[in-house]
Amino acid sequence: MVEGGGSRRRGAALEEAILRAAAEVLRESGAGGLTMDEVARRAGTNKNAIYRRWPNRVALGVAAYRRLADAEITVPDTGSLRNDALDLLRRANSTWSSPYGEILRGLIAAAGSAPDVLAELRDGGGGAYEAAWLTVLGRAAARGEAAAEALHPRVASVPVALLRNEYMVRGLPAVPDGVLVEIVEEVFLPLVRGRAGFSG
Repeated sequence: MVEGGGSRRRGAALEEAILRAAAEVLRESGAGGLTMDEVARRAGTNKNAIYRRWPNRVALGVAAYRRLADAEITVPDTGSLRNDALDLLRRANSTWSSPYGEILRGLIAAAGSAPDVLAELRDGGGGAYEAAWLTVLGRAAARGEAAAEALHPRVASVPVALLRNEYMVRGLPAVPDGVLVEIVEEVFLPLVRGRAGFSG
């Protein structure tokens, strides 16, 4: 029952309560402290209600993490593709080097080799990150800085994928800003401009 003796929550209201509770646990205790028992207690429900929606604590943790990450994302609009891209990449770097990054790394470790879960974590933020990059590319195309062919999810995913690689391969606590500039100027912008032979 909900607090105050109201009716039992169902559907979207219950799912919202579960995700909110899981996000709170992740912020306070990290991926290692996320348990179905604790989430059920905070959400005012039972574990069965959680398991009907998420098969295990890692899947729940991924959904809750994406909720946290999505809430942090805003789309820059500086009037320049280079500056917008660099701004987005710097924000991602700041997030991954913060306690949110510790949560993400904990979830990746807990996921092991489960391909479906790892796919959910592939860019650290899911659909909101991709949408932000596509928005930036769309604005660039409207300004004449990019061809319409550059508006592709794989193009949009390149900068974050390269940033993630820096963390995974080099094990850095934070990626130096010079590397971010290189990713944008030496890889992303040439890729965008190369779509459909764009030369603007």
